[in-house]
Amino acid sequence: MEISRHQKTALVFGGSGLVGGFVLRQLIAHPAYKRVVSFGRRKLDIEGEGLVQHVIDFDKATDYQHLMEGQDVFSCLGTTMAKAGSKEAFYKVDFTYAYETAKAAAAAGANQLMLVSSVGADRDSLFFYSRVKGELEAAIRELPLWSIHIFEPSLLLGPRQEQRLAEQLAVRLTRGVAPFIRGKVVGKYRPVEAEDVAKAMIAVAQGLQPGQIVYDSERIYEIANAGRGLIEG
Repeated sequence: MEISRHQKTALVFGGSGLVGGFVLRQLIAHPAYKRVVSFGRRKLDIEGEGLVQHVIDFDKATDYQHLMEGQDVFSCLGTTMAKAGSKEAFYKVDFTYAYETAKAAAAAGANQLMLVSSVGADRDSLFFYSRVKGELEAAIRELPLWSIHIFEPSLLLGPRQEQRLAEQLAVRLTRGVAPFIRGKVVGKYRPVEAEDVAKAMIAVAQGLQPGQIVYDSERIYEIANAGRGLIEG
């Protein structure tokens, strides 16, 4: 298997989301990538050299496998119960779409997968959200990929279009206390900037480390802040 370091093609699923938007913009500016291919339900208002956008039907992910030729896959698909409206709709996005696109990309020859999951992901959890995330992680681990990186951030900080005033105030407060939430026990619950999650995902993709690795919020923060040299080239 040939593992590329330069002139790579990145595949991005979920570029319209909070983390995915940062991933897209950072990849476009990254010197290691000659092409950035985005898959979504609508065309995004973003441009850049090497950016290709495909509007697809996620219910038929395998129909687009021929468009998924690339080395690094960034899976940022996800919704909320409030947006989805039901458990069934939530499961479709957070498990089915995320898994089927990753499986199709793996079948198309991808080497590495960077997956956004969540703190507390556990397929045996009593909580539906955490259980779905855990089921996804377990399924992803079975894919024939050289390298799988799973990111489990806690509360994501960043601009959201639907954010209410109360949520904005809560985010400001959370940003103030985040630096003090450290250590093995509580560090994984520290709030983290969505932009830092994107930075960490792209940074580890350049490390070319084989195997399956999980990153909690504290580790994400450390990589994002120590890995700026990798991200910038």
